[in-house]
Amino acid sequence: MSDPQSSSTPPGVAARADARRNRALVLAAAQRAFSEYGASVSLAEVARRAGVGAGTVYRHFPTKTELLEAVMQQRIDRLATMAAEHLDAPDPGAAFFAVCTEVVVSTPRTQALCDLVQSDDGWPKALLRGAGTRFHQALGALLTAAQRQGSVRPDIEIADVLDIFTGCVAIQQRQRPGGPLIRAAAITLDAMRATPEIRTVTKHDTELKQSNETASRNETSTDPRCPICGTAMRPTGTGRPPRYCSAACRQKAHRQRTARAALTRAVATG
Repeated sequence: MSDPQSSSTPPGVAARADARRNRALVLAAAQRAFSEYGASVSLAEVARRAGVGAGTVYRHFPTKTELLEAVMQQRIDRLATMAAEHLDAPDPGAAFFAVCTEVVVSTPRTQALCDLVQSDDGWPKALLRGAGTRFHQALGALLTAAQRQGSVRPDIEIADVLDIFTGCVAIQQRQRPGGPLIRAAAITLDAMRATPEIRTVTKHDTELKQSNETASRNETSTDPRCPICGTAMRPTGTGRPPRYCSAACRQKAHRQRTARAALTRAVATG
C-alpha cells in the first residue's frame, strides 16, 4: 500500500521543498564556517557541516563568491526585517537604538564577508545592493519615527547613522565576537540622542540589568587576555598594559578594523 501523504504530494512540489530546505541548511552551515575559519573554508567542508552532498552545494552556489554573497545578503535582509518589525514598537526611540546596537554588536562576527567586500572584485554585487536598499529604507523609517517622538536629534540623516556605524564597528571589533557593546561604542551611539545628558550610555538589550561594559577590556581586567586569540597576557610592569599578545595579533586586529569598516561601507552604499 502506498503512503497517502506521498501519493498526495506532487513530485515537483516535494522536490522544491527539499531544495529550499537544503539551501537553508547550506546557508546556515556557511555562516558558521565563515565566522569560525574565514573565507578559506572549502565548499566541501560547508557541505559536510550542512549534512548534504557536495553536489547539492554546487547546484545552489557554483562558486564560493556566490555563497559568500548569499550569506551576506541574508544577514543584511535579517537586519532590514528587524528594523521593519520595530516600526510598530510603542517607543520608537528605544527601538531605533536597539536596532543600532544590534547592527554594531553583530557585525564583527562576519570577518570573512568583510575580507571579501574590501577586495576589488566588483563588490557590492547587485543582489547585495538590493538588500542594502531594503535595510536603508527600514532603518530610515525607524529613524524618522524616533525623530518625531523627539528621541533622536532632528539634524541626523540616514547617511550620518551609517557613518556612525562604521566608527562603532571599528571600536566594537576590540570585543570578542558576541560580546556586549563596548562603552565607547555605546557613547558614540548615544550622541545621536536629542538629550544625551539624560541617558549617557546606550546598552545592549542583554546588558540592561548590569553595568559591566568595561569588565571585558584588557586595560581594566584582572586577567587580561588578547581579544584576538584569547591568550592570557603577562603584564610588562611598566607603561600602558599591552592590548594584544603579539605583533601577529596586532596586525590581525588592524586587518579586522579595515575589513569591518569596508563591510559597513558596503551596507551604506546599498
